[in-house]
Amino acid sequence: MQRFKKWIRPFPLRKLWPAFQTTLYLVLGTTLAALGYALFQIPFNIVAGGLSGIGIMINHFTGWPVGLMYWIMNVPMLALGFYYLGRWRFVTSTLIAATIFSVMVDMFGLYLPQLMNQFPVTQDLLLSSLYSGIVGGIGAGLVYRAGSTFGGTAIVGRVIQLRTGLPLSQVYAFTDGFIILAAGLIFGWEIAMYGFLVLVISGLAADYTLEGPSSTRTVTIITNKPEEMVRALIAEVHRGVSYWQVTGGYTGEMRYMVMCTVYRPQVNLVKRVAAEVEPEAFVTIGVSHQALGRGFKRLA
Repeated sequence: MQRFKKWIRPFPLRKLWPAFQTTLYLVLGTTLAALGYALFQIPFNIVAGGLSGIGIMINHFTGWPVGLMYWIMNVPMLALGFYYLGRWRFVTSTLIAATIFSVMVDMFGLYLPQLMNQFPVTQDLLLSSLYSGIVGGIGAGLVYRAGSTFGGTAIVGRVIQLRTGLPLSQVYAFTDGFIILAAGLIFGWEIAMYGFLVLVISGLAADYTLEGPSSTRTVTIITNKPEEMVRALIAEVHRGVSYWQVTGGYTGEMRYMVMCTVYRPQVNLVKRVAAEVEPEAFVTIGVSHQALGRGFKRLA
C-alpha cells in the first residue's frame, strides 16, 4: 500500500516548468517570426538575408511555396550542423524550429489574405521593414532563449567561424550581405536597402528580447576608506558589497576598489553615499544587462 501511495503521489509541477517554458518560447518565437516574415516581407519581396531571403527569390521565379523551400534548403544545413556543431541535440531543436517556421509561413501566406480585410496591412515599404524587423526580431530572440536557432545561414556562419576564427558578426555580415546584394540585382537596390534595414532592426530586437532591458548597474568606487564605504552602502542601499586592494597604475599608491550591483533607481543613492563618505573617491557606473542571484532575479 505504501508503494502504491508513493507511486500516485502528484509529480511536482515545478520540475516540468523549464521544459514547458522552453517549448513555449520555441513555439511562440517561431510563430512570431513567421508572422513578421509572411505579413511584411514576402508581399514586397524584402530580402533580409538567410534562407528566408533565398526562398523569396526562388518564389519570385517559380511560385513555389516559400515555407516549403525554406525547409528543403535547411536539410543540407542541418547535416552540416550535425557534423560540426552538436550532433542530435543541435539537429533536433533546430529541425523543430525550422519545421514550425516553414509550416506557419505557408499557413499565414494562405489564410491571412482571406481573413484580413486588407492584405498587406500597409503599402509603405518603410513601415513594413520596421515592423518586420521588430516582430521577427522578437520571435528570433524567443527562439534563442529556448536554446534553438532557425538553422539556415546561421549554421554556415557558425561553421565558418569555428574553422577560420573570424568574428561571428563579420561572417553573418558577409553571408547575409551577399544574399541581400543578390536580391538587389533582382528586385532593385531600394528593396535591398530595406532588406539591410530589416536585418539591423531584427538583430537589435532579438538582442533586447534575449537579454532583456538593462535594469541593473554595476558601481565601482576607488577609495581610501573601504570599511566606512562598505558599511554605509550596506546600511543605505541594502545591497551586497565587495572590496579588495588595488594599486594605482599612474601613482603607484595602494587604494581599495569597492564594487556593488544595484537597480537603476538606486544609482543616485549610491553616488550620494559615496560622496558623504569620501568626496575624493573615484566612482564609475557601468550598465549591466542582468543580475542573477541573491537580492536579484533567481539564478535558474
